[in-house]
Amino acid sequence: MQYIDAAMVGHLGADASASVGLMNSSLWLFWGVCNTLTMGFSVQVAHRLGGKDEVGARKVLRQGITACAIAGTIMALIGIAISGQLPYWLGGDPAICAGASTYFLVFVSALPVLTLNYLAGGMLRCAGNMKIPGFLSVAMCLLDVVFNFFLIFPTRDIIIAGVPVTMPGAGLGILGAALGTVSAEIVIASIMMWYLVRRQPDMALRGAEARGSYIPEKSILRRAASIAVPMTAEHIIFCGAQITITMIVAPLGVIAIAANAFAVTAESLCYMPGFGIGEAATTLCGQSYGAARTALVKRFCHLTTLLGVGVMTVMGIIMYTCAPLMMDILTPVKAISELGTEVLRIEAWAEPMYAASIVAYGAFVGVGDTLIPAIMNFGSIWLVRIPLAAIMAPTMGLPGVWIAMCIELIFRGAIFLWRMASGKWLKEK
Repeated sequence: MQYIDAAMVGHLGADASASVGLMNSSLWLFWGVCNTLTMGFSVQVAHRLGGKDEVGARKVLRQGITACAIAGTIMALIGIAISGQLPYWLGGDPAICAGASTYFLVFVSALPVLTLNYLAGGMLRCAGNMKIPGFLSVAMCLLDVVFNFFLIFPTRDIIIAGVPVTMPGAGLGILGAALGTVSAEIVIASIMMWYLVRRQPDMALRGAEARGSYIPEKSILRRAASIAVPMTAEHIIFCGAQITITMIVAPLGVIAIAANAFAVTAESLCYMPGFGIGEAATTLCGQSYGAARTALVKRFCHLTTLLGVGVMTVMGIIMYTCAPLMMDILTPVKAISELGTEVLRIEAWAEPMYAASIVAYGAFVGVGDTLIPAIMNFGSIWLVRIPLAAIMAPTMGLPGVWIAMCIELIFRGAIFLWRMASGKWLKEK
């Protein structure tokens, strides 16, 4: 969806592209915090379903709905409060700050709904249902295209099969991109939550199950916190690093800001399969751990990590080859496209080791091991990536920032493989 927004806004010019790109790292911070908070409940569901405790799984679901709705609302209020000044804090050019602020404000206002969407998707995956979340995510992308098409651009004449057609449009520009994406998220979140609580066989809240308590209990909240707090802290630290990178890139100019944002968005098409395999690792390892089958947990961890490395190696080759095409789709500005292509090809070399860190981390989360991996991520980003980027950016420009990122991702993959091999992440249940 970010690729869709970036590609459609990219046709409005460099300033509009930079407005969206400036806020991406901050939006990832807010989205990611909401997502990691939901994982504290989703992992508990995986453990209970692995132990054939459907009653307990439904209890966690009911309480998770309440807790996550409250958390999403708090995050939205924080985002709304800082939306006006955030682009200036990030060092954005005044010409792009108004649009960036509007884009951010619309997204954070929808965080309560988005948090429930994360919760529903996570619960379904941890129950072993990967198809419904996947199908609905595809549908959300299609809705995003449709909504953006009518909201971003003004009424204009287009040619369809040789016939001129007047296409209505709201002409809202950056605001239209944010509204289009949020609207798609609201529609899909409603469907996802409905399916979870009404149709999912081992999770549905019907009859007496629907009338159970929705007030979170201390034991469930405590366990959710033990899982989610390290993940949330790690994500905040990670996004703090991303925001710091944005601040390092901002002085390089509008072209560099836009190229950096578009390249990050394009790269996500390469590493999304890794995150998908990582979610599968969380489910497989979590349910196996709940069933007290530690040998199977290890096998799933090794298998999924190997699969992730293989898939993302192929994706890295594709990204290196197709980088010019990927950037040309995002922006018609030649300078942005060429700079984005250069940094994408730098990053392609890191994709196999990046996969190792993503998938191994997913397996560790499945058994509730989140504190040490969070510290590993913290050390890798802040002690390797940020110092190298700060040193290289003034002399090498944006390519120096991405060389620093490439080096750090390879290092991070190596330390995650080391922890996986040590076996210290898995305790006997």
